[in-house]
Amino acid sequence: MFTLLFVFLLLLGVALRLWLSTRQTRHVVRHRGDVPAEFAGRIGLHSHTRAADYTVARVRFDMFAIVFDAVLLLALTLLGGLQALDVLASRLVDGDFARQLVLIALVTGVLGVLGLPFTLWRQFRIEARFGFNRMTWRLFVADAVKGLVLSVVLGLPLVAAILWLMDSAGPLWWLWAWGVWMVFNVTLLLLFPTVIAPLFNSFTPLADETLVDRIDRLATRCGFSLNGLFVMDGSKRSAHGNAYFTGFGKGKRIVFFDTLLARLLPQEIEAVLAHELGHFTHRHILKRLIFSFALTLAGFALLGWLSGKVWFYTGLGVEPSLTGSNSALALILFFLVAPVFSFPFTPLGSWYSRKHEFEADRYATEHANADDLVSALVKLYDDNAATLTPDPVHSAFYDSHPPASVRIRRLIDQGATSPSAHGAIPTPESA
Repeated sequence: MFTLLFVFLLLLGVALRLWLSTRQTRHVVRHRGDVPAEFAGRIGLHSHTRAADYTVARVRFDMFAIVFDAVLLLALTLLGGLQALDVLASRLVDGDFARQLVLIALVTGVLGVLGLPFTLWRQFRIEARFGFNRMTWRLFVADAVKGLVLSVVLGLPLVAAILWLMDSAGPLWWLWAWGVWMVFNVTLLLLFPTVIAPLFNSFTPLADETLVDRIDRLATRCGFSLNGLFVMDGSKRSAHGNAYFTGFGKGKRIVFFDTLLARLLPQEIEAVLAHELGHFTHRHILKRLIFSFALTLAGFALLGWLSGKVWFYTGLGVEPSLTGSNSALALILFFLVAPVFSFPFTPLGSWYSRKHEFEADRYATEHANADDLVSALVKLYDDNAATLTPDPVHSAFYDSHPPASVRIRRLIDQGATSPSAHGAIPTPESA
């Protein structure tokens, strides 16, 4: 019965994903030749068609990835792949605990190797085709090696601790495991700005004193204490631009991509930053963190129950060991199939995220100029080749940010001027 439910939900999820992707491509192609009226004069037809083609290229490639991932999941579960890897792990090492660690390493390795061609195609074909890729092969390999080392240094102790708790901490092991998981993630959040991120990018203090003063005054108005303003060399990997704040307490810092600073005017940067500070003021990050921890607690509790049920293993094509521990098998199976059962709830998370974006936009209009935020958003849509005409159903299901037209319309209702009334897009070079 569990097998049938798993297969049904997997096939339903694949069919739904492909249907949504088909809707998206058809809708974007249908509107490819016409710039929406509210963006006329600000985004040219060439940019609009480029964004449409970029969107379609990514969605069509993702459709192939959806089918591949489903086949791979079936191969690992019902077709015996995970069972074979477990047998291989038992032949490679002696000792039950070592076998479990090797099994997790084997599965992680298989997933990483099989997923590598998709990563390479996205980066060096799709992103390069539309002028976004600035990643060299040398940098790609360096990032991969650093990521692998970090996974071993940070991930191996975490996995080992959870497996030990599963086998040694009694019926409530899942509660202790959740506590370890929570401490681990909070530690990562604390270490990321000053230890982990600098391994991949260079961070230099913002040198523009006028902009620094402008941002400091904004932060003061918003009651936001800063530990620094930094510029990240995002341009060495991608032409996409962004900004974010990170850290907690007195360690909060704001990071700008160098590509963003090169494109936006000072008043537009201020408006974008006001939006980011809106997330902070409304405690969106904290709310999402609490929600994530609560969801993880529920997940560990569910895993604690499932790990003791024989049908959970056999229903997914694995024969549990009668003499050794099945903790690694339970952990792997749970993380493999959990997305199949949780996928129908995707729109709820997307809706919640879009709600936060609207709240941050409103906050930005209260502490910066709404027209500047509109102008900045239009530039970002243009530079990042974000489609202005997404399919409404696809957008409602997936998008963490509101569609461009909906977002701009909300800002106009809050006092901004329509983008079409501003004429050509000003840049730091032309201003």
